[in-house]
Amino acid sequence: MALKDMNKFTIKKASVPLIWLVAIGLAFWFGYSLGQDEIPSIEKVEGLDNKETFKPDGVDFGLFWDAWHLIEEKYIERNDLNRQEMVYGAISGLLKSLDDPYSVFMEPVDSKRFLDDISGSFEGIGAEIGIRKRFLTIISPLEGNPAQRAGLKAGDKVLKIDNTLTADLTLDEAVNLIRGEKGTEVSLLISREDWDQAQEIKVIRDTIQIPVIKWEFKDNKIAHINLYHFTENSNIEFAKIIRNIISENAQGIVLDLRNNPGGYLEIAVDIASWFVPKGELVVTESFGDETNSEKDNEFKSRGHKALEEMPTVILINQGSASASEIVAGALQGRQNVKVVGQKSFGKGSVQQLQTLKDNSSIKITIAKWLTPSGVSINEEGIMPDFEVEFTSEDTDEMRDPQLNKALELLNE
Repeated sequence: MALKDMNKFTIKKASVPLIWLVAIGLAFWFGYSLGQDEIPSIEKVEGLDNKETFKPDGVDFGLFWDAWHLIEEKYIERNDLNRQEMVYGAISGLLKSLDDPYSVFMEPVDSKRFLDDISGSFEGIGAEIGIRKRFLTIISPLEGNPAQRAGLKAGDKVLKIDNTLTADLTLDEAVNLIRGEKGTEVSLLISREDWDQAQEIKVIRDTIQIPVIKWEFKDNKIAHINLYHFTENSNIEFAKIIRNIISENAQGIVLDLRNNPGGYLEIAVDIASWFVPKGELVVTESFGDETNSEKDNEFKSRGHKALEEMPTVILINQGSASASEIVAGALQGRQNVKVVGQKSFGKGSVQQLQTLKDNSSIKITIAKWLTPSGVSINEEGIMPDFEVEFTSEDTDEMRDPQLNKALELLNE
């Protein structure tokens, strides 16, 4: 009996430190787990640098790193993950969330291609394209280039590029698909307002030649000036033409900006300066800061004077964009100027190209253009004083009702 009692006592005494050990273990585990929950999500992700760069305030960025960590931990092909591509994809998605077709991310290869394009010649179909009401749209086929020869027109909606639907493409992705080597073919599925159904148009790519300007006298000494693009030497060529038409006693000017997709801001201001008195506002670059409008840049006329009193009609259509809209908006409303045609494209925003440290880049919208009256060009476009349609039948019959209306107004 005594031995039995002694064994009970021994067992009870021995169980006390064991209980404490379990309790301490549980406490340690609970504390560790709690500590792990408190660790920022980003710290759980291995193999990353610059984890704290430009950390945003008021945003739970831990959600992003939770998702990243989940991919690293659970994804079936996690051993083959390309983490650099994951970063690029995340940045691309970030830019897409802005819902701005002109703000895009470009990987190093695409960034180099973009820089090559804006610095020299390139191969493709020769058409300016943009996103309009969520559709990939031909802004303007460039004069004398494959797109125009194939019959593409301003306002055409591009539904497919070869076998790729365009609905979810960014503007740059679409451009990359349309571009290609000289002599190769690209097939575009086109929707046009006066067609019953979409049609396929095949275009043979070529080296693109960007036209600048041409002119001729119409009836009663009216100078018809076709300005195709606001390139870096357009203002020089424009000045030469103005001297010619003034020396030959022109009685009026038709400034034809139809299918002109734009170009350099400085060139647009310089050409508008022939019509607008010195010091008057041509366009405002607005950065969207309503609390501090002093940030905005105002571009004023340089006062070339020669055409300030010249009766003028400006022709625009849905292919007139950017710098074309700046000039039309600056001149519209002046006593001796009328605007004829169709509502312009509405591309009145400014993009800045920022190269990142691995030679990828971000092209981002930083400002919008405002007309002298303070109206935003972006998406609104310029509405003509006299709206005149130009139909497929007009093209087939070699008629130009918009030009005819311009000449009629000037002859009056």
